[in-house]
Amino acid sequence: MKPVKMTKGADNKSLILFDGVCVLCSNVVRFIIRHDKNDHFRFAALQSRCAGKILADEKIPPGNFDTVVLVENGKVYQRSAAVLRIAGKLSGGWSLLRFFIIIPATVRDFFYKFVAKKRYRWFGKYNQCMIPDSNIASKFADQSFLDN
Repeated sequence: MKPVKMTKGADNKSLILFDGVCVLCSNVVRFIIRHDKNDHFRFAALQSRCAGKILADEKIPPGNFDTVVLVENGKVYQRSAAVLRIAGKLSGGWSLLRFFIIIPATVRDFFYKFVAKKRYRWFGKYNQCMIPDSNIASKFADQSFLDN
């Protein structure tokens, strides 16, 4: 796979693709924003056109919203690998979670997939994708974020 290229305005930023209608996922995005003291992350819903291009390029089936995707330095990470890499960049003790990377991916992803499968039942689902308020709107990417 060729690396995902971001535009010049996205230099040194990592892109997190999340399920925009998932209540749990939207709350996790808000949590990440609060703990992203170095302004490292940008966000896009998996349902967005911006995400659609990445998903197609990475051969991730369209409509597969059961995963979080992290695009970092041109590389794409999914599920628990993405979560642990994200945690490693957060302020406070959250960065210690990155050490769970020593657990084999098959084990980590088993638990990730279990929660992903139940997340709507446990936490709920919005009727539309999260619309960021003016305080965090600059953290959300659009199609111009990608270098076509």
